[in-house]
Amino acid sequence: MRKPIKTIKNPSKAKELRRKLAIRKKVVGTTEKPRICAKKTNSNLFVQIINDADEKTIFSVQTFGKNAIGSSANTESAKEVGTQVAKVLTEKNIKTAIFDRNGKKYTGVLAALANSIREGGVQI
Repeated sequence: MRKPIKTIKNPSKAKELRRKLAIRKKVVGTTEKPRICAKKTNSNLFVQIINDADEKTIFSVQTFGKNAIGSSANTESAKEVGTQVAKVLTEKNIKTAIFDRNGKKYTGVLAALANSIREGGVQI
């Protein structure tokens, strides 16, 4: 991931980008241990399971579109998305994964998502 050319004037967005770059330096998904990348906006939640070694997305779950799970980016929908992610990962015989919070703080919706994935039997 490359840094933006221009400076970011919004201080909270600048902090978020700094956190995102610091996280992505260390977090790499493999076939045995894929990366769970969670993107949260004000209205939606989007989760991708990524194998960085092959540069492929294994599958994705979101709260919008045709195959939407839940309704918006709240904790109840995050729990539903997390149980769906855990279910698909256990079907694919993946027991461990790495959680990438994508620069967001680990509170609220992202914490509920990670906890529901853990309750589904996947070690994060």
